[in-house]
Amino acid sequence: MVKLLHATVTLQTALVFVQSITAGLMMALPHGHVLHSAGSYTLWFVTVAHVVVAVLAWRRSGGSPEPVWSAAGFLALITAQVFLGVYHVTALHVPLAAALLVASLLYLVRIRRLAAAPATAATAAATR
Repeated sequence: MVKLLHATVTLQTALVFVQSITAGLMMALPHGHVLHSAGSYTLWFVTVAHVVVAVLAWRRSGGSPEPVWSAAGFLALITAQVFLGVYHVTALHVPLAAALLVASLLYLVRIRRLAAAPATAATAAATR
């Protein structure tokens, strides 16, 4: 389940990055806003999936609920981001986008370590 959480966070981070590209295309192309809009809703649905996967991973492992809180917080921020974009509040939309990209990258690094930890423990146990 940790690998699925890792995959979901990886996809989410990639989509946040792609959104920065489509934001630039929105300014350069006549219909670039369609790509940016489609990407924002796709990112929102992937973030909902991230919450579901985080809950399932937590319930199965019985560990810390911290990934659930992180996913829920990210969902709240992505939802705010969508509304800020819809209402053209660029003074908040752009800085929040940058913060979301950094937060998603940091969380991805953290999840990668979590996903690698069981493999490292299994390797260490096998060599004894």
